[in-house]
Amino acid sequence: MMRGGNREMRRMLGKMGLDMNEMEGIEEVIIKTETKEMYLIKPQVVEMKGKDNTIFQIIATDIEEKQRDTPSLKEEDIILVMQQANVSKEKAVQALTDSKGDIAQAILTLTT
Repeated sequence: MMRGGNREMRRMLGKMGLDMNEMEGIEEVIIKTETKEMYLIKPQVVEMKGKDNTIFQIIATDIEEKQRDTPSLKEEDIILVMQQANVSKEKAVQALTDSKGDIAQAILTLTT
């Protein structure tokens, strides 16, 4: 921790062009990866805004982690299946979901 605490930190961030604000009333933050989901319950969230971007600092003591049943589908995979099997987006998404993200299997299922 810095000497001078929060006030000095805000002054330093101001010199760097960042505006720091603590966000109130956050119930949960969800982080999704291809294989799992992390639920951060009642986290402390600090938002630091700059000219071109925003940084979020998240501090949580209660974290729940769950494995995902189906992998997240990438837009380019959906488009590829749509083009190769000549089907609608809905059918391509369903086939990819059924094949657990296996593009080749999804195309074979739709074309045979």
